[in-house]
Amino acid sequence: MATATLTKPAAKGGSFLLESPQPGDVFTPADLSDDQRLIGQTAEEFVLKEVFPLIKDLENKKAGLMASLVKKGGEVGLMGGGVPEEYGGAGLDKISTTVLTEKLSIYGGFAVTHGAHAGIGTLPIVYFGTEEQKKKYLPKLATGEWIGAYCLSEPQAGSDAQNSLTRAELNAEGTHYILNGQKMWITNGGFADVYIVFGKVDGEKFTAFIVERSFPGFKPGNEEHKMGIHGSSTTPIFLENCKVPKENLLHEIGRGHIVAFNILNAGRFTLGASCVGGSKHVLMTSSKYCKERKAFHKQIGEFGMMKEKLAEMAIQIFAVESMVYRSAGNIEAAMAAASGSGDKIQNTMKVLEEYAIESSIAKVYGSEMLDFVVDEGVQIFGGYGFHEEYPVCRAYRDSRINRIFEGTNEINRMLIIQMLMKRAMGGQLPLIPAAMKLADEILAGPSFEETPEGVLADEARVVANAKKMFLQAAGGAVQKFREKLADEQELIGALSNMVMEIYAMESCLLRAQKAAAAKGEAATQTMIDAARVFINDAAERVEHEAKRAVAAAHEGDMLTTQMAVLKRFGKRAPVDTIALRRRVAAAVQSQDRYPLEAR
Repeated sequence: MATATLTKPAAKGGSFLLESPQPGDVFTPADLSDDQRLIGQTAEEFVLKEVFPLIKDLENKKAGLMASLVKKGGEVGLMGGGVPEEYGGAGLDKISTTVLTEKLSIYGGFAVTHGAHAGIGTLPIVYFGTEEQKKKYLPKLATGEWIGAYCLSEPQAGSDAQNSLTRAELNAEGTHYILNGQKMWITNGGFADVYIVFGKVDGEKFTAFIVERSFPGFKPGNEEHKMGIHGSSTTPIFLENCKVPKENLLHEIGRGHIVAFNILNAGRFTLGASCVGGSKHVLMTSSKYCKERKAFHKQIGEFGMMKEKLAEMAIQIFAVESMVYRSAGNIEAAMAAASGSGDKIQNTMKVLEEYAIESSIAKVYGSEMLDFVVDEGVQIFGGYGFHEEYPVCRAYRDSRINRIFEGTNEINRMLIIQMLMKRAMGGQLPLIPAAMKLADEILAGPSFEETPEGVLADEARVVANAKKMFLQAAGGAVQKFREKLADEQELIGALSNMVMEIYAMESCLLRAQKAAAAKGEAATQTMIDAARVFINDAAERVEHEAKRAVAAAHEGDMLTTQMAVLKRFGKRAPVDTIALRRRVAAAVQSQDRYPLEAR
């Protein structure tokens, strides 16, 4: 699969906080190859032609319907993207699977089903399976003949995944593990054939197993009555002396956390891409409705507040899309660089771990963006938005789970800082020297700054200063709380929000600069406008979080001094975001869709 190459090796995970990449260093949707665009087109057509006409039946859980659609999707190659070609899959690169995920995610019920099957239900075998396990399971999973599921959550464990009560004991003959326990919230639980199940061998060693539906003692429970994603199947799973052949142990005894966490990293990133696809569809639906609905003798789309909503929806989608494809480009480049040496699976694990921070960012920022977009969609539809006959009502309900899936957003916010600190302490990320250098710069006082030049030059300076704010706030927090920082969850939340905003701001900036360099400013004006609005507003959010963090780490005269420094870093030229948003809204309304897609 041909992919557009980046101008230098992939950036290290988390390094965006310390480096100043050039526009050519990042992958953007404009860099997609023709093959990758075709994959996206095939996926989108499948959902619109095969899935959309059946939504009502899917929402009512018509028996066998969703499973038949998974099989149908498998026949046209949509289910085996992550499975290598030698096992009957498409063997797609990371960028292609990102496009595939985005385009399949127009309808929440199908998006969730696909993700649970082709992602977290299949990838554990791809990454950790033995040769025999891969040969047995992957060809059937790739074609959708068998459907996969992932069983980690338990009734009492919630976010604390390793606190598993499911037990696995080797039988006296040494032929089977006997599993006992219960799993909760299992997507595809009602109709899957192959389940990745986690339990503790001898009640101690957290371990993964491949469990078939037909194994004695395995029983799915009844469908859960959920707020949203009604089209998907969600059931508990009961294991009562379930006999699992010992050759179905996945990876190694006691190494289940390695399987779980690496797969969750992959799943978190995928979820961010999924949110992009769902939000684009809601924006399109909302823009069309703004022309159909009239009030006070006008189309409601002619009113300023409606324009503002459409513009902000597009701008936030632009930010997440820019982050997701930038990360996909880095992950793909890192995987390609590692492919020539050593163990392929180990290399894949290292790359997934390398970009765990960016994966959590995609998940948190993407799910919160989608929640914003569907909420505004309901508002645009007014009373009709609250009615089940209109699709935005369903989209609103379907969206809410994304902030809980794949580790709650609170857990992921904690993880972002935890992973950054771990990398800093391990010497992989020179955060501490950078913070010390910044402290010296602060003591030296204001320096003469060169006048920025080029497209979005002012915004580039704002992004650079946002990074300084983070280093200032994080440095103070680490200095005060040291190893007890993990207990200061509100402070970690503030720092994490800054990290996410910085990645979003810079991704918008670099994408717009890269587009302007390729096509000229006139042809990319909407993208430049969107980037200016986003960076202006995100800078205010960064400053707000920085003030919270600094106030938690300092007091007295030191606090006054630190706040003065923050004010200096926060200095920026005022931007007329009302006028810019009107221009972005005009671009949305002229096409009745997300206007920043490279076509």
